[in-house]
Amino acid sequence: MEREVIESELVLPTYFKFKKIQIFDKYPKGQPRGRWKHLKQILQAENYINFPPDEPNYVNIETPPSMHPPKRLCDITGYEAHYQDPRTKLRYANAEVFKLIRALPNDYVQRYLALRNAAVVLR
Repeated sequence: MEREVIESELVLPTYFKFKKIQIFDKYPKGQPRGRWKHLKQILQAENYINFPPDEPNYVNIETPPSMHPPKRLCDITGYEAHYQDPRTKLRYANAEVFKLIRALPNDYVQRYLALRNAAVVLR
């Protein structure tokens, strides 16, 4: 049977329609198959030293402050906090954390507030 196929000079297409990109089209012979470049490689290839200093690039990215309000996170769990304890000023995500916050001693509450840079003196 193989001999019949060879003798009939059946020619198969070089690519199939169900595949969008063939491997030999994407990576020609002799080309590297690496996808990612590290920042160091990009900087060396682009020669950013010769660019003007005020033009933004990978070396000197400066952006203005965000226009969106900062997310409020729970001081205990790190989840998004929708509530704030009026007595301790700690943010919390749910009722279980609220019970935990109310059970904390004042020095622990002060430490949590110090982590957030919120200088609140509890009475």
